[in-house]
Amino acid sequence: MRRRDFLGAVPAAVMGAHAQQQPVTNRPNIILIYGDDVGWGDLGCYGARSIRTPNLDRLAQRGIRFTDAHSSSATCTPSRYALMTGEYPWRRPGTAVLPGNANLIIEPGRPTLASTLQKAEYVTGCVGKWHLGLGKGEVDWNKEIRPGPIDVGFDYSFIIPATGDRVPCVYVENQRVANLDPSDPIRVSYSDPVGNEPTGRDHPEMLKQKLHHGHDNTIVNGISRIGYMTGGHAARWVDEDMADVLTRKAVTFIERHSRQPFFLYFGSHDIHVPRVPHRRFSGKAACGFRCDAMQQLDWCVGEIQRTLEKLKLANNTLIVFSSDNGPVLNDGYLDGAVERLGSHRPAGPWRGGKYSNFEGGTRVPFIASWPARIKPGVSDALVSQLDLMSSFAALTGSSLPAGASPDGQNMLPALLGESKTGRDHLVEHASALSLRVGQWKLISPNKGPAVQKNTNTETGNAPEAQLYDLSADPGETKNLAHSQPARAKDMLNHLEKLRSGPRAARA
Repeated sequence: MRRRDFLGAVPAAVMGAHAQQQPVTNRPNIILIYGDDVGWGDLGCYGARSIRTPNLDRLAQRGIRFTDAHSSSATCTPSRYALMTGEYPWRRPGTAVLPGNANLIIEPGRPTLASTLQKAEYVTGCVGKWHLGLGKGEVDWNKEIRPGPIDVGFDYSFIIPATGDRVPCVYVENQRVANLDPSDPIRVSYSDPVGNEPTGRDHPEMLKQKLHHGHDNTIVNGISRIGYMTGGHAARWVDEDMADVLTRKAVTFIERHSRQPFFLYFGSHDIHVPRVPHRRFSGKAACGFRCDAMQQLDWCVGEIQRTLEKLKLANNTLIVFSSDNGPVLNDGYLDGAVERLGSHRPAGPWRGGKYSNFEGGTRVPFIASWPARIKPGVSDALVSQLDLMSSFAALTGSSLPAGASPDGQNMLPALLGESKTGRDHLVEHASALSLRVGQWKLISPNKGPAVQKNTNTETGNAPEAQLYDLSADPGETKNLAHSQPARAKDMLNHLEKLRSGPRAARA
């Protein structure tokens, strides 16, 4: 495996030795760091004690730490769709968690977070996990792959197509698989086996990380994945090196564009399964590989911070850190996340996690730091990742066309810590829809199971409505729907209006 080929060289011309401090303007550089399956309680600044996150904690100390911030959904693809489009994903069919060979679900030409900043004359880069689909029709991984990030607002992209546990296990740089050997073409299938590669189902003795459920198809790097793949051996990633590769690409993007306003979307794979941190981090945390991967993610954040400081860009760069959904322990591999958890509480005080209608499904860490503008503090304003597109448009003076970011709101004053007022309502999305209004939360009736068996996740599904007062009951243990029927009915009616569209809700 040619690991060094993915790392690239550092452009000497943009090293920081002779850089001048970038002037402070109302159009800062913007870096959005998106963790994967990172829970509210997985950061030291949110109360974690078994995990060391000094770089994220420093980011929080220099900026605003939000306590009531949300991804749009309790799973990854829907949240990423909402982040990029400002639209609730449950409005759009086909935005559920995608297989690794799915087509792009954002139509080219539609205004996105990236194209909005591109319009404001930012150079835009996407590095890391994508999981919004690629191409149109049957994807040929051996040719140019379009449409993709370049077609929805990014000037540069270096991505993993879906997740680390899904094939194809390759990086795609702009429109082509990186380091692909034409004599070893890639084939991918999510229905039938291709080639003669061993699978985890048939050869468990070959696995360096054992299975619990699913993930029993093609083995790559000693780890069994979802889906079948053959070919592309020179292009395949090494899981232990992924954080280094992606961080190097992010750093290089910053270095190459240090003299012009830039937007970098850095989608970390950590701490999604398979959790295979580099040996520098293995065994360093008190709560197993999952926590090791969290400390690896913190290192990535530190490398980006150090690059900004080296290039004299830190003062005038807005960094936002958040996660695509809440935490999960056993998500298919037996990696010790459950057995070694100890006293660590990945979701903090909130019930549930990834896949759950309870608050732990979408209430995630959210930090905004811009030293030149944001005064350090903590905010309990209700905000959503849906709002970043509208907020960044307001920040950079980029006008949004009619219909763009239909569910997003301009939360720039809250984002900058200049207002404590956030949203007056928010819809949370998992197997059911939930409505937040202030301290109140209503989970709509749903017939699904109360516990997702494979992951042992409390889903929050119930055949009747649930109403919780989160200020008095953050653990969502006391259903008040029967004692406060009028409030429950009003919130159900409000949710039904929201289902019909943003205009109906405002009527």
